[in-house]
Amino acid sequence: MKRYDRAHSFFYLDPPYWQTEGYGVPFGWEQYEAMAAVMRTCKGKVMVSINDHPDIRKVFDGLHMLELSIKYSVGNNHGDPVASKELVITNWEPGVMGGLF
Repeated sequence: MKRYDRAHSFFYLDPPYWQTEGYGVPFGWEQYEAMAAVMRTCKGKVMVSINDHPDIRKVFDGLHMLELSIKYSVGNNHGDPVASKELVITNWEPGVMGGLF
């Protein structure tokens, strides 16, 4: 049996957005703190996509952040896309791999 090597693993996290309603599940601030702690110590690569909020930037400080502008139209009754700023946060330097996108 081949041994599992965490150093070559990739973890993608897509938690509920901070201070956003509508998820219907409890997800306290301590969960974001735990994610940031895991990202700082994990031997594998970890990526989180999350809303761009000052609290989020603070808890994930020191990790690599890429700012994205996203337009959503799902659930929008007016048909006009709604602009949102989001972050992709990684525990590795994206430039080392030729960038993320």
